[in-house]
Amino acid sequence: MRDPRMSAIGKGLRRRGRLMAQAVSPPRRGLDAVPGPRAAEGSRADGYVAPRAPRLVDSPVFVLSCVRSGSTLLRVLLNSHSSIRAPHEMHLRTLHVHLSRDFTADAMRALELDKEELEHTLWDRVMHLELARSGKQIIVDKTPPNTLIWPRLQRCWPNARYIVLLRHPGAVVASLTDRRTDPDHEQIRAEVLDYGVRLDEARRTLDAHVMTYEDLTTDPEGTTRGLCAYLGVPWESAMLDYGTKDHGTFRPQLGDWSPTIRSGRIQPARPADPKAELPPRLAELAKAWGYPVA
Repeated sequence: MRDPRMSAIGKGLRRRGRLMAQAVSPPRRGLDAVPGPRAAEGSRADGYVAPRAPRLVDSPVFVLSCVRSGSTLLRVLLNSHSSIRAPHEMHLRTLHVHLSRDFTADAMRALELDKEELEHTLWDRVMHLELARSGKQIIVDKTPPNTLIWPRLQRCWPNARYIVLLRHPGAVVASLTDRRTDPDHEQIRAEVLDYGVRLDEARRTLDAHVMTYEDLTTDPEGTTRGLCAYLGVPWESAMLDYGTKDHGTFRPQLGDWSPTIRSGRIQPARPADPKAELPPRLAELAKAWGYPVA
């Protein structure tokens, strides 16, 4: 008869091997890609797609923008409103559910859940917890990479509202170039183009409030008044004095942390260099958004 202790040891070693393989394996690619239709992404091999579960937060607000487009400034202005909670970048898209055993998916299906809907339920719970802690009525997530997955956000929250924040693509390219040490210019232009294409899709598809970073910095009162009207809340002058409020820590991966945002004052946007040439597709986007191009 086989020694049960040896069997247990063997099982433990095999489990450790699986965990070690997972730990050293490369990360999954394509987390930021625009998802395909719900049936294609969330279904199992047998075609099961879970129904949407009720949401604790029915109508969250998402700021869709490219990186380096003033979304942190917009966040702190909104967070200064007595009814709006706009925390640091939440990065919900990187919160994933792992169904670790073969039978886990079957157990979840019996509960009318699948992997995508489990992740959506988790995202919703995080949103609700942050909103409840704040004691406010509206929550805003300004994580720029949300722009790359806006169709999935729409599936998760059919009643979500969107703020599309534009900035001249040339100014975004210049800002990213200045921010990075030893910048890869081709890679930066490709990154801005990827954001720009997704942002333009959202602008043309969603019933969103569209605004520009340039308008926000030159006419902050008028721009925030229009934004408050869209969100259904009265405008408050305290929004323009964001430096007197507590907005949490300004640090990398959670938003802008530059001296400009730390100053507590709205400062003019850096304009795009009128002589700088953009790749043809970026120039098309800039023109479609109403910006002058060389």
